[in-house]
Amino acid sequence: MKIATMATGGIGGFLAVKLTRTGHQVATIARGAHLDAIRAQGLTLEGAAGRETVQPWKASDDPAEIGPVDVIVFGVKGDALPDAARACLPMLGPDTLVIPFLNGVEASDRLLEILPEQHVATGVAKVSTTISAPGVITQTGAFNSFIFAERDSRPSARIAAFQAAINDAGSSAPHTDDVQREVWWKFALFSALSGITATARCTVGDMLENPALKDMSKAVLAETVALGRAKGVALEPGIEGRIWDALEALPPQGRASTAIDIEHGRPLEVEWVSGAVVRLAAQNGVAAPLNGALYALLQPYRNGRKA
Repeated sequence: MKIATMATGGIGGFLAVKLTRTGHQVATIARGAHLDAIRAQGLTLEGAAGRETVQPWKASDDPAEIGPVDVIVFGVKGDALPDAARACLPMLGPDTLVIPFLNGVEASDRLLEILPEQHVATGVAKVSTTISAPGVITQTGAFNSFIFAERDSRPSARIAAFQAAINDAGSSAPHTDDVQREVWWKFALFSALSGITATARCTVGDMLENPALKDMSKAVLAETVALGRAKGVALEPGIEGRIWDALEALPPQGRASTAIDIEHGRPLEVEWVSGAVVRLAAQNGVAAPLNGALYALLQPYRNGRKA
């Protein structure tokens, strides 16, 4: 398959390495020192399988140089979505699949404002990765799962083909019959993980060891699940406990990308996490006071400012 990673951050970089190693043609869209390093030394993944380095099929900061591909792995920060989506247009062929792996629950709908509907899928990535140095992606923990489907969750040949490619590469792309449920499952977990580790400047271990933080995290998660149900998402009874079990299984030293960004003074995705809960809760008549508090506390850092 011909695959493009837009862009080649933690998620795109992880998949670019795995899929290149199994013979797929992967074009990595990147810029600056990260692009320079990929061109000169290849793209490296440091993770559970050790250190893996590949030379991508193409590496560029200009999607027009890539041309049409079968799949675009779309993994940019939420605020970068509009510009990145427009940049994808030269890579669209008649049946190109664009899979958003962004934090939040609005990426697929937002892509429809820019890209033709027949190209847009819905996806969620369950993996902890980051750019640790130019040309280097580091994975925390061994878990990695990529769940995606057509927007209506119907089976399709192009979804099945890319699932097979990821599974054959040693990662996991399980079938789902309800992709919205999967997206909201992670969103509930991430609303707590992101909001708490960023505002408290703490790790997962800190969240679990401090009784007050633990109780607040569970309540934030429950607010987000209630919002999903109010929107008609099929989140079954008791799912809060199962999501919490998954959070407890995360590496104790782990933090959300929001917490890492605030440490480095980078802009935050708060509008698409805590902010999205606040906005969607108001639209659906649901109370979300704790998510609202986290959203307010992160506002001074939204556009980039060291804590």
